[in-house]
Amino acid sequence: MGPPARGVAGMSGGATLSALVVAHNEEGQLAACLKTLEFADEIVVVLDRCTDGSKAIAETFGARILEGGWEIEGPRRMTGIEACAGPWVLEVDADERVPAELADEIRRTIAGAEPGYFLIPYDNYVGERLVRYGWGGSWGVSATVRLFTKGAKVWGDQRIHPKVTLTGEKRWLTCRMVHYVDRNISDMIQRLDRYTTARAQDMRAQGSTESFGRNLRRLFTRFFKCYVRRKGYREGYYGFLIALFAAIWPMIAWLKFKLEDE
Repeated sequence: MGPPARGVAGMSGGATLSALVVAHNEEGQLAACLKTLEFADEIVVVLDRCTDGSKAIAETFGARILEGGWEIEGPRRMTGIEACAGPWVLEVDADERVPAELADEIRRTIAGAEPGYFLIPYDNYVGERLVRYGWGGSWGVSATVRLFTKGAKVWGDQRIHPKVTLTGEKRWLTCRMVHYVDRNISDMIQRLDRYTTARAQDMRAQGSTESFGRNLRRLFTRFFKCYVRRKGYREGYYGFLIALFAAIWPMIAWLKFKLEDE
């Protein structure tokens, strides 16, 4: 028998914090993720077309569970945000972990912070290897907005990398989120295929007029940005791989848009 569902009254004298996880068939990652969120006043889990054991895992952590099917990421995430008791929301993916020092910083911060949002820096892992430099160009993030008050972060309706509208002052936390982004190079390749297919679908839906020449130039500018400006070279071959994938994914997406029907 799992623990009882959490209340939403917040810690003594503190603001209420809702931890939100949106998942699709994440039984291999979900328990480890939710274990690091037990410091929150409530856990909300959105299960998107799950056919594995994710629901049973979420239940053992006393999570409030929403089930459904969402084709597009933005509406899926907004459903979860709206379901949070709030007012503060910590948005975490199943392949992410909140270390104890970050949990403590979050609690201290929201106790006296004005409404708005905070960026959280990331430690990204490929397998067991920490890869800190080179992320960007829509291929992974070094920091992103995951702590916010309801209304301060609104997701768009794009299929891949939805645009986010933010309200308030740009503020930062210092402790890092742990992100197990890929298990290996094969995972990177599969992610490239998913990203480019979703981007091509967005381009069709939007009637994109992007040109071959623009995407050809981006091969070089994105590689330079990740490998040189974001110091991917410091990561050796991993930095080269990250820069390579960041460079080629817009071109592959464009070619899928032009050459495939769906």
